[in-house]
Amino acid sequence: MGRKREEADVPSAVLSDGTTAQVIVSPYVSGHELLVGETPQSHVDLADPTHLHFEYIARMGAVIDVFRDRTAPITAVHLGGGALTVPRYIAATRPGSRQQVIELEQRLWDLVRDNLPLARDANIRVRIGDARAGLQRLPASLAGEVDLLVSDVYSGARTPAHLTSVEFYREAAALLRADGILLVNVADAPGLAFARAQLATISSVLPHVAVLAEAQVLKGRRFGNLVMAASATPLPTEWLPRLLAAGPHPAQLLAEADALAFCRGSAVVTDADAVASPAPSQSLFDR
Repeated sequence: MGRKREEADVPSAVLSDGTTAQVIVSPYVSGHELLVGETPQSHVDLADPTHLHFEYIARMGAVIDVFRDRTAPITAVHLGGGALTVPRYIAATRPGSRQQVIELEQRLWDLVRDNLPLARDANIRVRIGDARAGLQRLPASLAGEVDLLVSDVYSGARTPAHLTSVEFYREAAALLRADGILLVNVADAPGLAFARAQLATISSVLPHVAVLAEAQVLKGRRFGNLVMAASATPLPTEWLPRLLAAGPHPAQLLAEADALAFCRGSAVVTDADAVASPAPSQSLFDR
């Protein structure tokens, strides 16, 4: 799909579905990229873990920055490991944070750990298994005590169906503090039918919501990523201008009433009718 690499010995691992994961030196910016198949899954800059290269990750970072005191430690759970870009960011910007990561593939985590090692003081525990099943295996002491839960799970370039339903979001929300935040990465095609249904589903569990995306994506004009933030309590109004200012630009934000209007008329997704997120076109990751 358009990527030609000359490295003779690129670190790689064959995953359980036969897909090959690789850690390559980024040809565009400092740092490394994790590829699964030919899909870029993560970017990590070991010299500067606050360097968030992918746009949707930078938007997640912007939400994390405005959440409470931006340097205070938090308790975070991450569904989907990849190269642990967001956990590394939190460890660097909020020292002392406690973090749990649920990653499906042991071989992928081994590849990342060996080639993109964590900082010695990063308090990050990686658990291997399915993200939804893994929620039930987390320590019971985490129930109602998690400040931030990030759902960014992809099988190839699609979010698995069982991680898109109202039943799943109820299980995830049960971990959160009353003012805790759920962050979800949603990828969708023009028209945004999947994203609208996801927001309707999330807001049925956590009623205070916001959506951040590149302007053309949020207008439904091209395939892309939307970051959805949700909480059981109102999102502070002072967040909104700060999130827009943080970019990446051009940025667009829908919050509270505007976000609910965005998904009005979309049905809540259940386990019985859940589907995986739309697949991107084959040319999306050509560079």
